[in-house]
Amino acid sequence: MTASSVAPPAVRRPELDAIRLVVVLGLVFFHAGLVFDARDDFYVKNPQTTEAVTWLAGLGVVWAMPALFLIAGFGAWHSLRRRGAAGFARERLLRLGVPLLFASVTLLPLPQWLRLKSAGTDESYWRFLGRYFDVHVSLSDFPFLVQGEHFETGHLWFVVLLLAFSLIVAVPAAWLPRGRDALAAVTARRGLVLLLPAIPIALVGAILGMEEPFAGWSRWAYLLFFVYGLVLAADDRFREAMRRDAKIAAVAGILLFGAAGMALSTADGDPFTDMTAHAVVARVLFATAGWCWVVAILGLLDRPSRDAGRPTAGQQSGSIDRRSKAYAYLAAAALPLYILHQPIVVAVAYFVVRWQLPAPIKYLAIVAASFAIMFAVYDIAVRRTRVTRFLFGMRTG
Repeated sequence: MTASSVAPPAVRRPELDAIRLVVVLGLVFFHAGLVFDARDDFYVKNPQTTEAVTWLAGLGVVWAMPALFLIAGFGAWHSLRRRGAAGFARERLLRLGVPLLFASVTLLPLPQWLRLKSAGTDESYWRFLGRYFDVHVSLSDFPFLVQGEHFETGHLWFVVLLLAFSLIVAVPAAWLPRGRDALAAVTARRGLVLLLPAIPIALVGAILGMEEPFAGWSRWAYLLFFVYGLVLAADDRFREAMRRDAKIAAVAGILLFGAAGMALSTADGDPFTDMTAHAVVARVLFATAGWCWVVAILGLLDRPSRDAGRPTAGQQSGSIDRRSKAYAYLAAAALPLYILHQPIVVAVAYFVVRWQLPAPIKYLAIVAASFAIMFAVYDIAVRRTRVTRFLFGMRTG
């Protein structure tokens, strides 16, 4: 595949943009909730916590980040067709590598410092930075190559994995179209779009386990979702199969999620990594539920455009009016808002948890203040100059 390969113009999938925005903005609600979660070791904790947050958070964990990786794979396919493997790799390094490096230096130390402050450490931020950047390179936790006692990629683990996956598949993706006919023909049978892709995901969960730092999924399960996005983008027959089986997937996803939750909560030891039959079954149920949720959400939201009869694909708007200024504003802001959100949530929570107010009021205050600060920083300090747009992975042209 070369940058000059002839390919029909891509039809915009507005429901994918909408899902990406829901996930990114929903992370503010999610991470604010972890402040009150009895189980999660979040940076800042409220004095009163509850295990109810664990179940509510699970409703997002089971599908949100898998969907984000799948949508990223979808976009990667179209970018590869336009740019070729070398151009795609270069574009990913600029759009993902630059903001990752910038945020690692300027934003990520703050949550770790506030964690220590919450624990009672009275160390200045500038002195802490010296310890934070005491790092070394290690291949033991690929692709997280930079390691240190206090250093972390934090919530930008998504960007690290997405960049690594993009570079891994840049060349092999050229051979993807050769096998898509056989795969697409299989999905013509009802239910197989649920069963077949779920098997590798379930095997990864069963054998490699679940990783709590990555929203409860194995990093290699995310690679599968990313590759599935490439496959889905390559042939509309996969899209039609997901629309057809969406209702079945929704029912199966709900039932499997309930079963997985019960199995995970009743397992002895560590159900994320133990190789007992109970733990393995729990992980298989969770992984299968995740794929069903993704199929259901994408399939139910993907409906034929009422404007399909118009002459150009660019005029198809689907269920979302992408010509709306508000929608265009948010779509462009997705990556910067993702980068900004967690340090802001942690900083706001650090002060709010000290208030003598009921937990629900504190939660709403954290969410409201975080959104206000996040959008103010984005609008004033990020999107208005070419330099800051470049540093946050936005298009500068």
